[in-house]
Amino acid sequence: MDPSPVLDLRAFVPAQDFTLAKQFYADLGFTLTHGNDQIAELQIGSFRFLLQPFYVEQHAGNFMMSLMVEDADLWWEKFQRIGLRERYPDILMKPPALQPWGLRVLYLSDPTGVLWHIADRKTE
Repeated sequence: MDPSPVLDLRAFVPAQDFTLAKQFYADLGFTLTHGNDQIAELQIGSFRFLLQPFYVEQHAGNFMMSLMVEDADLWWEKFQRIGLRERYPDILMKPPALQPWGLRVLYLSDPTGVLWHIADRKTE
């Protein structure tokens, strides 16, 4: 017998500076749908994750999120247009490039060090 259907799946993403991290994600286009001083639910489209004021360097430095998009180049252009690197000088930003596993990936770290893989399926 199968368990009941899955209704939702969300990751708990660490934040070293909770206020800064919430602003970073707002700058990317996420909407804060719920929040208090212990948790923030951030949403883009129909996809959500939970941001928490929790930081362990080793954990945060190995935490990764994947965001599949139609066109990673448009995301890269947005980041350039809004001056994301100037606003957050310590983040990692690498433009979309075709990876050996067949996806084009734009690498972006948040201010805590969480690495985002913003990917599309274009072949260059």
